[in-house]
Parts: sequence; C-alpha cells; structure tokens
Amino acid sequence: METTLSCTNFVTLLIFLCATFYKLDSTLAAAAARAGVNPVSKIATEFIRTSCSQTTYPRLCFSSLSIHALKIQTSPQLLAGTALNVTLSSAKATTAMMSRLSLSHGLKPREVSAMKDCVEELSETVDELRRSIGEMSKLKGHNADFKLMINDIQTWVSAALTDENTCSDGFQGKTLNGNLKTVVRGRIVNVAQLTSNALALINRYALIRG
Repeated sequence: METTLSCTNFVTLLIFLCATFYKLDSTLAAAAARAGVNPVSKIATEFIRTSCSQTTYPRLCFSSLSIHALKIQTSPQLLAGTALNVTLSSAKATTAMMSRLSLSHGLKPREVSAMKDCVEELSETVDELRRSIGEMSKLKGHNADFKLMINDIQTWVSAALTDENTCSDGFQGKTLNGNLKTVVRGRIVNVAQLTSNALALINRYALIRG
C-alpha cells in the first residue's frame, strides 16, 4: 500500500513539475514575444553591428542591414551579399529618379547634361552590382576558384564606386541650382556610401575565407 502510494505521489509530483516548467517556459516565451526579443535575431543583430563597425559608414551600414538580421544570421557571405542587394536597390531607385528629373521642364542645358551623364554612370553602377551579386551567389562551399571570383567581385564593386564618385563630381560648383543639387547629391552620396560599406564587407569576407 505504501509502495503504491509512494508511486502515485511520485507520478503526481512529476506531472506537477512538468506542468510548472511548461507554464514557466510559456510565460517566458510570451514575455519575450511581448518585448520583441528573438534570441536568434539578437545574435544576428550583434554580428551585423560588429561587422559594420569595421566599415567607413558604420551607422548607415547597421541601419540598412539590421532589418535583414534573420536572413543574414551570422554569415559573412550573406552579410556581404545582402549589402550588395541593398546597394543595388538604392542605385536603381536613384537612377530612376535622375532619369525623371532630367526630363523636367525648366532645367538649363548644363543641368540636363549633368543629369544625363550621371544617369549613364549610375546605369553602369547597376550593371556592375548585378554582376557582383550574380558572382557572389556562386560562392558556395569550398569553391576552387574562390580567389578569382572574389577578385572579380571586388573589381566590379570598386568600379561602381568610381562611377558614383564621377557622377557626384559632376555636380560640383554651379552646375545645378541649390535645391536640386542638394537632393541629387544627397541621393548619390548615399549610394556611394552603401557601395563603400558593401566593398568593406566583401573584403572582410575574403579575409575570413582566405
């Protein structure tokens, strides 16, 4: 009788403990959800923050990439690839904006010329970034041609940065009026800074892979 009672008490205690731990775990999970805490996301976010601290524009780097933390996780390759995709999106949007502005009424001939030259430079940037993204997607596992492929990517992204700087230089002086110049140069500088950060992350990935 005592043995039966003891077993019954033990089973009851075990059920009680399991229920308690389950409730505690559920409570903690709910609290984490309410607080917006995701352990995986937190680790990935810190990885991005640390990686971005080694770029020329760390704040822009972190703000543009941290929203992709769950996708990037702690992969240097995914971080560099995502940086390229973010840069490409910005370059395409800026190119489209510049194309529309170049058709605006009231622009002076030299302003139209500067805008069209910049659109051409940015179009080359878009092509170079697309090639870089395509090559980056092929870097899987222990690719025997890694160094050759990463060198191509670095060359294309460097060329894109040069094109952006050339575009920005075209708006020095009095080529454009004040307001238009501020808007245009601001967008171009943003693309150039994103490109610079992407190149830094690519270089870091190349060092890690060796």
